[in-house]
Amino acid sequence: MLTADLVRPRLHLRGNEISINMLDTHSSHWLQTAEDLLALLQKHVGQPQAAWSNALENYEGDRTDYLVVRGLAKVLSDAATFTPLISPLTPAQLREKLFAHGPVFSTPQLFHIQARDEVVQGVAQELNMKPEDLESALFADRPASYLLSDIGPEWTAEGLLTRYNLELARGVLYWASHVQIEVHNNYKDLWKYLKLFKLMFWIQSQRNGYVIDLDGPISPFVSATTRYGRQFAAFLPALLLCDEWRMRATVRPPQLSPGVYRLDHTFPLETHFKRSGLFDSRLEANFAQEFEEKFGGKRGQWLLTREDEVLALGETVMIPDFALTHKRGGQRILIEIVGFWHPDYLRRKVEKVRAAQCEHLLLLVYEGVNLSAEALRDVPGEVLYFKQKPVLKDVMAAVESIAERVYGL
Repeated sequence: MLTADLVRPRLHLRGNEISINMLDTHSSHWLQTAEDLLALLQKHVGQPQAAWSNALENYEGDRTDYLVVRGLAKVLSDAATFTPLISPLTPAQLREKLFAHGPVFSTPQLFHIQARDEVVQGVAQELNMKPEDLESALFADRPASYLLSDIGPEWTAEGLLTRYNLELARGVLYWASHVQIEVHNNYKDLWKYLKLFKLMFWIQSQRNGYVIDLDGPISPFVSATTRYGRQFAAFLPALLLCDEWRMRATVRPPQLSPGVYRLDHTFPLETHFKRSGLFDSRLEANFAQEFEEKFGGKRGQWLLTREDEVLALGETVMIPDFALTHKRGGQRILIEIVGFWHPDYLRRKVEKVRAAQCEHLLLLVYEGVNLSAEALRDVPGEVLYFKQKPVLKDVMAAVESIAERVYGL
């Protein structure tokens, strides 16, 4: 991510609304700058990071837009891989061997008979290395000496500008104390990233979606910090995985009045986070396919959807695998498939099912997971066991039973 000094100058405050000045990704000026930086990076593959930094400084020259150049370069550097030089001994061990000879000079002295080159050549010979390789490896544990081994993704000039805009959008959240997001569909991966970045959240359901408040453990007590705001910023690309979303953040940037920062799905931002597959297992995929073949279209009175309802469980959530919605009345039955999973996963799954206290939940359990009826005795809803795969006839019978018990259908 960008450093704060590369974000702050591009902030704009109008009234109490804070925005960030992004780049025009179609501007010929910025496209040429991006092309130049990409060519420069490619030219430095195999060279030390210090050489790349020096080349950037020379390219920057007396440009007045140096902050953007540095920001674009930061995006490239973060995505690239710099690796230490490989040597028989660690740099610390090499230094220890050389420094054991005491102070040496470029030419022999009265009390220091050996010159520096002679000491280096002697140690290199002892280690079966070339003197120049020893010189290169001597301080190879410093990041400046790391070699550029991989430039990262297959960049294009427009792609680099687009990613820079995303990093600017993230950067505003460094100074956020509270974030509220509203999501309406395709939010399956959102919860995974909330957990990954250790964000505390409160969730409320609303029509066709959810409102989620994100807060930091220190936000009520500290007015100027980027510690938790960086977690907000790290999370932002996950929000872009949703098809329809809105975000409102309370932001307190330094040297600016507190304001409100807004983003939504209409902004020209693109995420680099990967979207998970439609199904988590072949078992789920086969279940959905069989349902569509036998009850899809106009053939049945239930509509099957995938992971479209969230059950809030305090500090976590549960997203059942499927939901069946009655076409006429709108009543819903949630379905969770418990298949071939690790025992610890099963334990957490059962804990979530109990916590959900959801009477319209149907649990489909594979007999081979050793999850006895006694273990699920106090689970609300209904439990149906299967041997190899869920038998759709039995599943629909259980669905009708739940619908009658819960909704009186």
